[in-house]
Amino acid sequence: MEERKIRVAITQGDTNGVGYEVILKAFADPAILELCTPIIYGSPKIATYHRKALNLETNFTIINAAEEANEGRLNMLACFDDDVKVELGVASKEAGAAALKALDRAMTDFRSGLFDVLVTAPINKATIQSPEFKFPGHTEYIETCVGDGQKALMILMNETLRVALVTTHLPIKQVAQAITKEAIIEKATIFHQSLKRDFRISNPRIAVLSLNPHAGDDGVLGTEEQTVIRPAIEELEEKGIQAFGPYPADGFFGTRTYDHFDGVLAMYHDQGLAPFKTIAVEDGVNYTAGLPIIRTSPDHGTAFDIAGQGKADENSMRQAIYTAIDIYRNRLNYDEPLQNPLPKLFHEKREDGEKVRFSIPRASKKTEPEN
Repeated sequence: MEERKIRVAITQGDTNGVGYEVILKAFADPAILELCTPIIYGSPKIATYHRKALNLETNFTIINAAEEANEGRLNMLACFDDDVKVELGVASKEAGAAALKALDRAMTDFRSGLFDVLVTAPINKATIQSPEFKFPGHTEYIETCVGDGQKALMILMNETLRVALVTTHLPIKQVAQAITKEAIIEKATIFHQSLKRDFRISNPRIAVLSLNPHAGDDGVLGTEEQTVIRPAIEELEEKGIQAFGPYPADGFFGTRTYDHFDGVLAMYHDQGLAPFKTIAVEDGVNYTAGLPIIRTSPDHGTAFDIAGQGKADENSMRQAIYTAIDIYRNRLNYDEPLQNPLPKLFHEKREDGEKVRFSIPRASKKTEPEN
């Protein structure tokens, strides 16, 4: 019997931004439906409004529960009945509330095992704030909802570059205080495991960036490299994690030193994301590693300045969907041998008291033919 296709939940994001545009454009080519069963968490009315405004022809099937999702179709799960006013390109609390309703429903359905991976369209971090959502962004909210005590790691990635962050949505004035040896070791360890399990890299090499310009110039421009970052790297090496650095960020990206590594660990948001988005301007994906849920998103925001104009590029959304599917398959392949471990050796006593060891029989070797 043919296996069920991977179920991809896609939250609508901010209803006044480009979320629906990039979703509908990504599924304009029906070939993507051969890879997965998509379920958009949002509003059929709002989706129809965007489709008409953008003159798109992507069709979808309306469902009321994830269990009703049809293979071979773009499924639209109605998450709320409220009439939400769409004002393309405008930041509004109404649009933020609609984004949260879709996200909440997706979190509930994941806990019930109704989909396999999650792709989130962009939200506006200001308008989504409410008594129910007091988080800097998707990453922290999802970690709280379904993390089961595990810590999230933000990774920005494309085919050739993966950049993870020690600190994420922090004001710059708080960054130095948050850069501790423990934080670096925690994030690098999650990164190392994700590279092995999610990306199937057997012995990953991680480059660690410095905090200060020129890696502190031996203490002239700061001492964090000597007192925090290098000790963290040494401890990581003792744990068997290949970590190198600290590297000054400007020269590291300017000379493409990242080509020699499987991942880059940056100290703060813009240090890693500004060069990444310059390099991966069209195909970047935001991946939340370290959690039971596989969550990806495009690496762009709501793009209010071009919302409703048909200018949004859907490739990042498409790559986010592909990445989530790939990671799901990689995790299955990585975890499968661990689910059925080989039986342990054991001893049994004979009647004369002597112990006899039993073990798994080895495959017999073929003997070479005699000449």
